[in-house]
Amino acid sequence: MKVLIAPDSFKESLSAADVSAALGEGVLGLCGGTQIDLCPMADGGEGTVEAVVAATGGRFVFTEVYDPLGSSIRARFGLVGPGAQANLPGELGLAAAEVLAEGQGDLAGGGTAVIEMAAASGLGLVGPADRDPFRTTTFGTGQLILAALDAGVSQIIIGIGGSATVDGGCGCAQGLGVTFVRQDGQACVCGMGGGAMGDLGSIDMSDRDRRLEHVRIRVACDVTNPLTGPSGAAAIYGPQKGATAEMVEQLDAGLGHLAEVIRRDVGVEVLNLPGGGAAGGLGAGLVAFTGATLERGVDLVAQAVGLQRRLGGVDLCITGEGKFDAQSGAGKTVSGVAQRARAAGVPVICIAGQVSDDAPVDLLDDVLALVDGETTAAAAIRDPQPLLKALAAKAMKAFLGR
Repeated sequence: MKVLIAPDSFKESLSAADVSAALGEGVLGLCGGTQIDLCPMADGGEGTVEAVVAATGGRFVFTEVYDPLGSSIRARFGLVGPGAQANLPGELGLAAAEVLAEGQGDLAGGGTAVIEMAAASGLGLVGPADRDPFRTTTFGTGQLILAALDAGVSQIIIGIGGSATVDGGCGCAQGLGVTFVRQDGQACVCGMGGGAMGDLGSIDMSDRDRRLEHVRIRVACDVTNPLTGPSGAAAIYGPQKGATAEMVEQLDAGLGHLAEVIRRDVGVEVLNLPGGGAAGGLGAGLVAFTGATLERGVDLVAQAVGLQRRLGGVDLCITGEGKFDAQSGAGKTVSGVAQRARAAGVPVICIAGQVSDDAPVDLLDDVLALVDGETTAAAAIRDPQPLLKALAAKAMKAFLGR
């Protein structure tokens, strides 16, 4: 018997790799001869880099970048593919990642870098008292992209959740060599924040890193917010990043002005781009300044780890996430795995931390929860591994007894 284990992380508790390992132990505890394929998953948000590296036997690359307020920090991204690994400059300082699964994933042949913008420009890097989207910048994300280019990859996947910024991706573009000029003719400060967009006069792409022309950049973007307006980057996400009501108005106007200058100087229309408002407008900026495409995160991760191929010849698939609820059916990991398993004719079971009444249970053959009448949420978060092992064994027993 062969079982594919492909869960997401359990937020605030376990990484996807750790969840996979615990579930695998539970299956083997009941059925010692079972062939287990551990395939940690993600949907493009937090934990994507770790999941892809673990699922493909890739590596982490560490490099110095600027955080959202301009301080130097050490950040990482993932690298998949032996060809790209062979070309790494030594000063980047590779750290070996534990190989948790066989295979290199469907994108490995040409070399793929997997980046989380939050590693350089995330909200978690800025204390609550210092959150100011007029100042915070995505410059460090541009530096991560440069490091990926230095690694010789042919594709870059970027997860853009959890940003501390509303700079329209201008800081990121500056990190890649794009020049921004104020209306008075002076160069914009390096590491532009959201407060600089309203005074933007022109954009010069002539010094942008030439290697971007030969690399496919794919952005994991699961929101459809436009750049501006009531559902735009500033209005919806600005307040959590420190913006007051007055700042939201100025940031929204700045993003609108930026879109106009991009249309005029770069020739790309981003104002009404679905998903353009993601990560404070970084979605629109990556499209305009790097030629990126915005795609559903779970689809990108599934391709990167070779999920469809790994479902071949599998008798059962076990997936899971911290909370299985109505949102799980809208492009999250569980629904993405379940859809592919069903298409391959493979039964699929979800083991979740908690299951809500509105969860789309019809997507699965069975759903089990760590939190039940005897186990509280606090207890499940505190010590989830024994519970995961027990539920995996329970799921296998039920599956075999069908």
